[in-house]
Amino acid sequence: MSGRPRGVRAARIAVAAVLPGELALATCLVTGVRPPGWALMGAEALAGAVLLLEAWVLRSLYVAARARGADRRAARRAAVQEAVPVTVRRLLLHELRALASLGRWARRGTHGVRPGDLAAAYTGPQTAMMYGLLFVMVVETVGLAFLIPWPAVHRVILILDLYGVVLVLALHAACVTRPHVVRPDGSLRIRYGALFDLDVPPDAVASVRIDRRYPGGGLITLSEGGVLDLVVGGQTSVTLELSRPLPFTRPLGATEEAHTIRFHADDPRALVSALRQPA
Repeated sequence: MSGRPRGVRAARIAVAAVLPGELALATCLVTGVRPPGWALMGAEALAGAVLLLEAWVLRSLYVAARARGADRRAARRAAVQEAVPVTVRRLLLHELRALASLGRWARRGTHGVRPGDLAAAYTGPQTAMMYGLLFVMVVETVGLAFLIPWPAVHRVILILDLYGVVLVLALHAACVTRPHVVRPDGSLRIRYGALFDLDVPPDAVASVRIDRRYPGGGLITLSEGGVLDLVVGGQTSVTLELSRPLPFTRPLGATEEAHTIRFHADDPRALVSALRQPA
């Protein structure tokens, strides 16, 4: 431990505490919940400070690894593994995938959809809310430009606000470009943007039906009996009964098992028909 640069423990704790909060705020925006402006600004400022600390610690770890004889790639990998917890690395990966979805969205492309597959969109219940929230965020950003008199503070807040707008748009773009997928063999891929991805093989499908529900709770909720709700815009429209429990991974890396999956599809009839009639 004596060779570890100062601040590593503090950086790990800080980034592990702040980035899940950032994800929670982004998820609130995607699902239509608008946090107070002061909460968004405070979270953005705190995240910025933590990222500066993380950058300083990463640089120190990189320099130490290079001094021990590691090449550049190995030094970068060692620095990231030492300073950044696994859950935070997963969050950053989700964020990078979401940002990459913006380019795919602009090209009208999709991820993981092959010829012969049925792509089932699920963004209908959240699209209007998303654009409404983005409009409010842009108006708020412009308003702060006139209210904040200090140029330096104004520039920092402007950058953070603009990044927040881009990130929320990227989360929605990831949902548009990563639809559910029904394959010709009867397998199903259930997704929510870059945050959730579950493959259901054909032999695990016991039954499927159209079943519109409005469950409470968050985006991903596992209730008693192994019922998994993947909620979009406060609703689900398809219930999938499994012949055997399937493990799934939450956005932060925890693994659990589901016996029944309820999720949303904009056209549930087409998805259910495709699952019932595999080629």
